[in-house]
Amino acid sequence: MHKKYNDILTKLISSYYNNTFDEEINNIIKSEEYSEEEIKSIISSLCGVSVKSDGDYIYNLKKAITDYSVKNKLVEKISKCSSSCHTGNDGKTACQRSCPFDAILKDPISSNTYINTDLCTDCGVCVTTCHDGRYLDKIELIPLLDLLKNNTKVIAAVAPAIIGQFGDTITMDQLRTAFIKMGFTDMIEVAFAADMLTIKEAFEFNHHVKSTDDLLITSCCCPMWIGMIKGVYNDLVKHVTPSVSPMIAAARVIKTLNEDVKVVFIGPCIAKKAEAREKDLIGDVDLVLTFEELQGLFNTLNIKPASLPETISGEYTSRGGRIYARANGVTTAISEAVSELFPEKSNLFIGKNASGVKECKALLNEVIGSSCDYNFIEGMGCVGGCVGGPKRIIAVEEGTKSVTDFAYSSPIKIATHSDILVDLFKRLGIENFEDLLDAEKTKIFHRTF
Repeated sequence: MHKKYNDILTKLISSYYNNTFDEEINNIIKSEEYSEEEIKSIISSLCGVSVKSDGDYIYNLKKAITDYSVKNKLVEKISKCSSSCHTGNDGKTACQRSCPFDAILKDPISSNTYINTDLCTDCGVCVTTCHDGRYLDKIELIPLLDLLKNNTKVIAAVAPAIIGQFGDTITMDQLRTAFIKMGFTDMIEVAFAADMLTIKEAFEFNHHVKSTDDLLITSCCCPMWIGMIKGVYNDLVKHVTPSVSPMIAAARVIKTLNEDVKVVFIGPCIAKKAEAREKDLIGDVDLVLTFEELQGLFNTLNIKPASLPETISGEYTSRGGRIYARANGVTTAISEAVSELFPEKSNLFIGKNASGVKECKALLNEVIGSSCDYNFIEGMGCVGGCVGGPKRIIAVEEGTKSVTDFAYSSPIKIATHSDILVDLFKRLGIENFEDLLDAEKTKIFHRTF
């Protein structure tokens, strides 16, 4: 989100929290900085919904918030290009060059860019690229406050990249306290689901890779990576493992074991919002927030994690699950699980990873060109992995160090060593690891690309 919208978002959050929403909306609409149509479009996006500017706007806005679902389109262009938006030597604007899927086109008459919704995957790269803030992704903070007001069980599922984002001395258990203070029932690390998928991916590797000529492409855990394969490199889809991401796995596990619970995922990524909207995944995750949005919520509600006591939780995630947040983390975790479960295959596992759209495309081009000498590949759409997500708070290098330090302090090193994980599998009807190749027993972790 462009910084010029921060003040508006803060006013919206405070007024919704303090029951002065109608009055504040009217005040914002009277602003002379934007036209009425433009400011209503901005307000709607910042509230996470799509609302027409005509009719009883405030009533329709509040109704849309109450009826919120993740089915709505995520990224939209809210105003025309400005005079400062220049076309480069290639004839493209910055937002056009940034789009991994060539979904931003230019009107030849007006010279304004627009989004081709058939090609757009809602990855949100254009949102962070446009310096004038002409693109906005739906902000889900107001729907979150509505969710917390109207539901008794709401779980915050935090991405492994969260450690260090809000201060290098803030612990995971202090963050847990902060979420509970905000109104959540509890907080869990999505790394536990990454552990579960690590073991599943190890079994997928053993099943599909018999020689160095075979290939497995992991579907963990980046929706932009999967979007590239599906949209641009479709011939490689047959090599992608049939697994959901840790975000989806965590939500499904939580909802399977807990009745009437809502799940809110918190991470550094706009594309995760798009993933929650995919047709076969709708309903698994109820809301997605970014670290940037969470920081805004902490500031507005005056919640300071550094000053809070710890709400202690037991150790239930491994080093492997926690390093999913950085580039090469998935490959490392799955390689260790393969060596543990299938030692005869340890020398056969030859992994390669790429991070950032440019690297990912280069790697996939290598595979298509049959010039690769590896049989397992991992891709992350952001440079450095999830720690480099567009809605991170700290630098990639800091995030990588925080994740690595936290992960390597884990008492549980490899997912297969976790007794809690074994018990969790059994509660889901998976009696032993070999059941992970049983399509019926593993539907909770399964999807078809």
